[in-house]
Amino acid sequence: MDDERPIFLQVAELIENQIVDGSMPEGAQVPSINELAAFHRINPATALKGVNRLVDAGLVHKQRGIGMFVSPGARARLLGQRREAFAEQYLRPLLAEAAKLSIGPAELAEMVRQEAGSAAGPAGVVGTAPHV
Repeated sequence: MDDERPIFLQVAELIENQIVDGSMPEGAQVPSINELAAFHRINPATALKGVNRLVDAGLVHKQRGIGMFVSPGARARLLGQRREAFAEQYLRPLLAEAAKLSIGPAELAEMVRQEAGSAAGPAGVVGTAPHV
């Protein structure tokens, strides 16, 4: 948890990240409010507020007397939202700057390929740390 954003948003984002990376697949049970509160050492009302954001967004649903579960289609919805946010935050400014520098799409694509290749880990996967 960091101090810059409200804790309830961070709780929601942590669960969203687990849905996106597959560690909390669709149909999986979400930790209870009390479990989240105890684990993160926060007020249960704060944990509830974070989880309710996910319920309101249709990413998590409640089953009375059983708990909360990841909704069908939640991962696909999150991926779509995050891809659009990625385009807005990174791609559009990148393309605008490339245009200012007279960098065309083919040259830009080649620059991206080169950077991705230099950032690739052992199996060519970007973002992996070398095996020690």
